[in-house]
Amino acid sequence: MIADDNKPTLAVRSLVKRFADRDVLSGISMSVRRSEVCVVVGPSGGGKTMFLRCLNGLEDFQAGEIELAEVTLRSGLTPHDRMPLLKQVRRRVGMVFQQFNLFPHRTVLGNVIEAPMHVLGYSREQAVGEARALLARVGLNDKLHAMPETLSGGQQQRVAIARAMAMKPDVMLFDEPTSALDPRMAAEVESVIVDLAASGQTMIVVTHSLRLARRTAHTLHVFEDGRVLESGPPEQIFDSPRHESTRRFLDDAGAK
Repeated sequence: MIADDNKPTLAVRSLVKRFADRDVLSGISMSVRRSEVCVVVGPSGGGKTMFLRCLNGLEDFQAGEIELAEVTLRSGLTPHDRMPLLKQVRRRVGMVFQQFNLFPHRTVLGNVIEAPMHVLGYSREQAVGEARALLARVGLNDKLHAMPETLSGGQQQRVAIARAMAMKPDVMLFDEPTSALDPRMAAEVESVIVDLAASGQTMIVVTHSLRLARRTAHTLHVFEDGRVLESGPPEQIFDSPRHESTRRFLDDAGAK
């Protein structure tokens, strides 16, 4: 079967997430094509992290749908119908969190080989070989047997990226991957993300770093109050934003 290059890798349609009587996400729609990097920016509290949590099934939603390859998550599914779909989604989506979330009792290498062995069924030899290559790619080939507590924040985040990549995800999600890091460590992690973007990894990156957005984004989405204010190429939004709220956000963030 020939792949349809025009079909999005990920499609989100009219996504609504509601808490009590308040919409945290108000009808978000977005499509991400293969090898595209979508960067999401906007004021705090605008729904950016909640959007990612819905994409990888950490949060349910009240309306809309999320389509990834042949898997579609819809609102209103029973737990019996939802769980097998979530398992398929989580094998296709890699998630890198702000706070690393490494297994503290496993070495760097142990963190990276865990999921490929237990979820993908890799032999230890295969998992270790691929993990070594990934850790070399993120600059940590000398830390294979280190424990997470001995690593800097930037090193831990790079391990988290290697761990997510070990599952060979169709889409990588990044939730503020540099916000817990000092400038030097943030630059180390940004370099890894830039390398992934250049290699053609499909990604959605939520970030406050406008520098990272400029370096990686094919499409920039500006969120505010659970809505997409505007979307477009980063140079268009940075240089000629159409929405007054976008102009305010960029001015406050020092984009000029």
